[in-house]
Amino acid sequence: MVEVRITLALREQVFRIFKEQSYEIFDRFKSLEQQPQKGKAVGHVDNIVIKELKDGKYRFYFITDGHILKFGSPEEIAQLLIKFVRMSEKKDQPQIIAEVKRILQSMGFDGL
Repeated sequence: MVEVRITLALREQVFRIFKEQSYEIFDRFKSLEQQPQKGKAVGHVDNIVIKELKDGKYRFYFITDGHILKFGSPEEIAQLLIKFVRMSEKKDQPQIIAEVKRILQSMGFDGL
């Protein structure tokens, strides 16, 4: 089964901003376990793809192995890890994507 992880910093930010609605947001994140192709690709570093899910004026960014997501067998996709790392408003989108790319380039998947 696809594993969805949420960084502690993002989890706290979602609770702070969305309060009661935060559980609905986390349910949307967990829905990727059944549909890992969801989300819009907004960048990539090597074989790691950066994707976003939109919720109103907010964007939630996650990273995953783009090669497995696109070409993987059902068994490989079942072992896929999706990691939610950041969120932003539309106006901050380019800066957040650039920050995620910078971290991935310097520290890799585990750096986030």
